Amino acid sequence: MGTKVTLAVADGTNMGAFVACPVATPRPLPGLIVLQEAFGVNKNTREIAERLSAEGFLCIAPELFHRTAPGKEFPYDFEAVKPHYMAITTPGLEADLRAAFLWLQNEGVKSIGAIGFCLGGRAAYVANAILPLKAAVSFYGGGIAGELLERAKDQRGPILFFWGGKDAHITPEVRKPLFEALGAAEKPYVNVEFSAANHAFFNNDRPSYEPASAAQAFALAKAFLKSNLA
Repeated sequence: MGTKVTLAVADGTNMGAFVACPVATPRPLPGLIVLQEAFGVNKNTREIAERLSAEGFLCIAPELFHRTAPGKEFPYDFEAVKPHYMAITTPGLEADLRAAFLWLQNEGVKSIGAIGFCLGGRAAYVANAILPLKAAVSFYGGGIAGELLERAKDQRGPILFFWGGKDAHITPEVRKPLFEALGAAEKPYVNVEFSAANHAFFNNDRPSYEPASAAQAFALAKAFLKSNLA
């Protein structure tokens, strides 16, 4: 079972976060910042954190909407969350990521990674550019190859990207500049596309869920994180 904690953020705000801790795993633990979709730290996000904690990771899932909708979970309707999504600023996001990272460090965690989905996939990429992460996993992160392309050269740990081949918005053409930038900067990455999957294929509470792709992605992500955070 997970617990709720409150983190002090450098900009003076307080941020709620969900924590899932392994029960019978030798210490010290590796840690993961688990980053939400655009609908809050909801049941799906909490379940992902708990699944990863069962694999031996101390997980913290920060509430990225804490400035405008603290503690709130939203239905799967982007129009409902758009004001909160648009209110996220890069400095604010970076402060939130640093607060989550510091919490893990204060728990004695020395080997830390990040994993995120959609909005969280973008946030995991940002985290890997500003924090000394050992690895990051980004599921269908939107907007990375736009205004965040310059962050490619700053990636700290190896990063694993997952995409849906049926995603009409984040197409291979949209993603191409990202991998050109990572290659030019000689940053280690893995790029995986599931041809049968759409956007948000990992979320089993949404119609876009694609079980086979989700199962394979979890196995790959788990192996990638364990290998790099060991």
